[in-house]
Formats: sequence, C-alpha cells, structure tokens
Amino acid sequence: MNIYQKDILLIKTFKMKTVSLKIDDSIFGETEEILKNLKKPRNRYINEAIEFYNNFQKRKMIDSQLKKESKLVSENSMKVLAEFELLENEN
Repeated sequence: MNIYQKDILLIKTFKMKTVSLKIDDSIFGETEEILKNLKKPRNRYINEAIEFYNNFQKRKMIDSQLKKESKLVSENSMKVLAEFELLENEN
C-alpha cells in the first residue's frame, strides 16, 4: 500500500454527522465574507470553529475544577501549616 492509498483509506474511514443550523443573518453574512478571503469551504470553517470553541470550553471547565480543588487543598494546607507552627513553637 503506497502513501496515497493510505491517505484515501483514512478519508474513507472518517465519519461525519449531518447537522441543521439556524444562523443569524449577520453572522452568516460575515462568515461568507470571511470565507471568500480564506477560500475555505463553509463546512470546514464551521467544523474548525466548533472544534476551537469546544477546546475553549474544556479549558474553562478544567480551570474551574482546578480553582475548586485548589481552594479545598488550600484550606487543608493552612491547617497543616498551623500545626507545624505549633510544633516549632513548642521546640
């Protein structure tokens, strides 16, 4: 199997879902203008936009979770620190 056959095989196994969207006229018009300059298919552009936004939302969820867990650890760390200070003061 040569390199071109491998590329074709990858394309054939890639699945797509059909989605119907209602887009505000202003957003659609702006998108069409951008696509003229990019010379990129609308479908590819929308896929990339959704992927970008999904990654953004995942980062926000991770950030929120880290803040929550950091607060929990911080409270516990302060208790441990206070206990260490008591031990140091006893010596």
